[in-house]
Amino acid sequence: MRPKLIPALILIILGIGFLLSNLGLMPRLGPIFAQWWPVILIVVGVAMLLRR
Repeated sequence: MRPKLIPALILIILGIGFLLSNLGLMPRLGPIFAQWWPVILIVVGVAMLLRR
C-alpha cells in the first residue's frame, strides 16, 4: 500500500463508524459530534484516494 492511502482509509473508516453511530446502528461514540459531520470525513477520505 502506498503511504498516502493509509490516512485516506483511516478517515473513511472513522467516518463510516461515526455515521453508523449517528444512525443508531452502533452505540453512540460521543454526544459532542453533530449528526452529519462523519459525511465530511468520508468525502475527504474519498477525495484523498481520488487525488492520488
